[in-house]
Amino acid sequence: MTHAPKRLGSRVRALRQKEGLSQVELARRLGISASYLNLIEHNQRSLTAPLLLKIAEELGVDFQDFSDGRDDDLAVALVEVFSDSLFTEHGVGPSELHDLVGASPAIARSIVTLYRSFRTARSSADSLAGQLYDSQQVPVATRSQLPSEEVSDYIQRRGNYFPELEDAAEALWRDARLEADELYHGLARHVADDLGMRLEVVRLGGPGGALRYFEPERRRLRLSSMLSPASRAFQLATQIGLSTLGEVLDHLADDPELTSEPSRRLCRVVLANYFAGAVVMPYQRMLEAARSERYDLELLMHHFGASFEQVCHRLTSLRRPGAEGIPLHMIRVDMAGNISKRFTASGIRFARFSGACPRWNVFGAFQTPGVIRVQLSVMPDGEPYFCVARTVPKSRGGYHEPTTIQAVAIGCQLRHARELVYSEGVDLEDLDGGVPVGVTCRLCPRRDCGQRAFPSIRDPLVIDENVRGPSFYTPPSEVEDTPRHGH
Repeated sequence: MTHAPKRLGSRVRALRQKEGLSQVELARRLGISASYLNLIEHNQRSLTAPLLLKIAEELGVDFQDFSDGRDDDLAVALVEVFSDSLFTEHGVGPSELHDLVGASPAIARSIVTLYRSFRTARSSADSLAGQLYDSQQVPVATRSQLPSEEVSDYIQRRGNYFPELEDAAEALWRDARLEADELYHGLARHVADDLGMRLEVVRLGGPGGALRYFEPERRRLRLSSMLSPASRAFQLATQIGLSTLGEVLDHLADDPELTSEPSRRLCRVVLANYFAGAVVMPYQRMLEAARSERYDLELLMHHFGASFEQVCHRLTSLRRPGAEGIPLHMIRVDMAGNISKRFTASGIRFARFSGACPRWNVFGAFQTPGVIRVQLSVMPDGEPYFCVARTVPKSRGGYHEPTTIQAVAIGCQLRHARELVYSEGVDLEDLDGGVPVGVTCRLCPRRDCGQRAFPSIRDPLVIDENVRGPSFYTPPSEVEDTPRHGH
C-alpha cells in the first residue's frame, strides 16, 4: 500500500482551531498573509522548517506534534477499517483517510475503536449462533477490546523500549553480584537471601499446570521442574520484577489507552517479562554479541541460554538512543494464522482486523519445523524487506501434554539485510526474485496472486462463469487464441 505524504497543513489547522485562533490572527503572529496560511492548511503550500518551528512556538505545542509516528499507524489502521466490504459502496480512499487523521486524530481513533467493537460484536454473534445451532452452552459476552490488543498497541507506541526497566536490570546485576555463567544460581540466591522467598523446583500442575507459582503471603516461589535452567532463570527474573518493581510497573501501565483492569494487569506481566529479558540478555552485551555474530539467532541462543523467541524479542528492543540495533519487526503466529504477538520498528505493517498475507515466510515455517527460513519480500508499494522465520515448539512435557507449535519471524528493511548472517548467498539486488507479499488480501492490489482469500478493495469482484482464474478472486490473464497442436 502506498502511503500518502504527511499532511502537515491539516495538523496546523487542527491545532489552530484547538487554540481558538482565526486564520487572520495566526497569520499576523507568523508574519505571513492569511491567504498563504489558508493554502498551507489545505496542503497546497509546503512548510519550511523555520516556519514550522514558529508555528509550533505560537501554538504552544512540541515540534514532535507535527511528526508523530503514531499517525502513520492510525492511518494504516483506518485504511484497513475502510477496506471492509461494509464501506465499499462509499468509496472512501486512503487520501481522504490520511486527511482525517491529520485534521482530527481523536475522531479517527474513535472510528477504529468503534469498528473494533463492531467486529467483536459480530464475531460474538456468529459464535453464539454456531453454539445455538450445535445446542451448546451460550458463551459469556466478550469486551469490545481484548486486553492483548491494547497491550500490543501500547508496546508499539512505546517503541518496545523501556529505559526504566533497562536501568533496573543493570542495577540488579550490580546489587545481586550476578555472573553470566551462574545466572540462575545467582538469581536463586538473591530471591532467597535478599527477598526472603523460599524457592522450590517441583512438578507443578498436571494438564495446563503453572510454570511459575508465587504465594505472596507465604513468600513461597515454586518453579516447574519441566523448565530448563535457562527458563528457570527467566522466570526468576520475572518474579523479581513483579515483586520489586511494583511502582515502576504501575507507573508504566498507567496509560489512558489501557482501558480496563485486565489490560493493565496484562501490561504489568508483559513489562515484567521485558525486565526478565533485560536481565538474561543485558543490553550492551546483547548489542555487542548481535553485531559480532551478525544476528545469528542460534548462536545468540547458546550465548545467553535463551529461547529462539526470547532472543528475537530482545533484539527488537535494542532501541537505546545512540546505541541502537537494527530496527526490526517481529511477529508470532499459530497454525491457524492467528497473530498473537506483533511489533514493528522496520516500517512493515501488520493486519489488525483480518488475516495476514499467506505468502509471508512465517507461515511457510510450519512446512519445515525447526528449520530457519529466509525471505526477500517486496510489498505492493515496492518496499523490500528481509525476513527470517522458524517454528517454536512449546511442550510442558509428558506423554499426555501435546506440543504447541507456533512460528516466529523477525525482519528488517532490505538496506540492513547485509548485517544479518542469513543474507549470505541471497541476491539482495534481485528484487524481481523477491516474493511479492502484502498486508492483507483486502488491502493488496496484486491481481495475479493465486492465494487470495478475499477480493481487493481496489478491484470490483467480477464473476465470469465461463472463465476460471488462478483463484476465485483473481482474474485470469489473457487467453491465447493461437491453437496448440498435440495431445
